[in-house]
Amino acid sequence: MAGDGEAGDEQNIGQRFDRLPETPADRTVEGRVSREEVVDYFADRFGIPPETFDDYTFWEKGAGKIWIYAGEAPTPLEVESLGMTCLRTRQEHWKPTTDFVQRVGHHATGCVIDLEREQAERFADGEDQELEWDGDWGYLIAAHSLAGERAPLGIGLYVHGELRSMVPKGRQRDL
Repeated sequence: MAGDGEAGDEQNIGQRFDRLPETPADRTVEGRVSREEVVDYFADRFGIPPETFDDYTFWEKGAGKIWIYAGEAPTPLEVESLGMTCLRTRQEHWKPTTDFVQRVGHHATGCVIDLEREQAERFADGEDQELEWDGDWGYLIAAHSLAGERAPLGIGLYVHGELRSMVPKGRQRDL
């Protein structure tokens, strides 16, 4: 019965931000991921240290659209935007967003594919390309070295020897 406190009895309301529960045991909305699962995903998949997120809260708005916010706010919260989207979770494979990768990807130590200049230009232009990669298949952070620093360009999907650019059409650039 709704409201009796049993896990899974609440509903996801698509136009409202709800703070993620701290752990899976704290879950009250079926299918909603926890803060612990999100932080663990970024640590396990990309080697981003969990403490990177100490000053951030995570929220869900819609089905599986996870937002990251630098600070605290009451929950639930009915606003248009809060922080930035960082992850899509209610699909077979979780997918980080381009904005998130460009801002936080410099912390990553795993599943980062370093691209040469021409490869980086093609990636930024939205082109798919055949590339050798000896790491895990799936979503990767595509990066390029600028002024001696690794600069994350965005998220790519690597399958069957091909890096597919996931740079949104409106953000693609002909460099």
